[in-house]
Formats: sequence, structure tokens, C-alpha cells
Amino acid sequence: MYSKTRLGADQLSGGPKLSRRAKWIVFTVCGVVLAAVVALGVFSVVGSDRYGPSANGCVNVTIAGATGGATLHYCGAEARSFCRTAFTSSDRISLLARPQCVLAGLTRAKVSAG
Repeated sequence: MYSKTRLGADQLSGGPKLSRRAKWIVFTVCGVVLAAVVALGVFSVVGSDRYGPSANGCVNVTIAGATGGATLHYCGAEARSFCRTAFTSSDRISLLARPQCVLAGLTRAKVSAG
């Protein structure tokens, strides 16, 4: 006798059902990943940047190069010496450094007097 069968009906039902423990594990892993992403986002927004803008006696100058960029970072006596050289020279790096020296509070008058 011929009867109609539903071939593949078990495949259309979404596959095997997850147990309660498996669902808990999946939700826990997703929660941990979500918490890590949120924590990384918050850290990137509020975290301090050592090579941030020039200020408080520290000078940061970003220069472009043939294979990428570089950041020149100087604080204290090194920054004063760097700015003194930047104000007395006219090369490309010196011209880029002058505004950053002023932002750091190391003006031409301050570095040439010391």
C-alpha cells in the first residue's frame, strides 16, 4: 500500500533541540564576549594615551615616512632640547615640531633662555 511520507521533515524542524545546560553555556559565552567588547570600547574611550596631544612639557610629533609613520615623544629636558633645535632649524621635522612645542608650553622664548 502506498502512503505519503514527508522526507526531510526532521531537517526542516530546525535540527536537534538544545538542552537547558547547552543553552546556558551558549548564553554565558555570548555574555562574556559582549562584556569584553563593551569593556574594550569603554577603555578605548576613557583610557589615557601616552602619545596624545602635546601638553604639560611633553612634545609629541607624528611624522610620515616611506614605510609608515613614527611618533617622536619627548618630555622634560629632552623636550626642551628638541624644541630648541626645532626653533633654530628649518628642516621638515623642525617645522612640524614648532606648533607642538608651543602646545607643550615650550615657546621659542622659553627654550632659548634656558
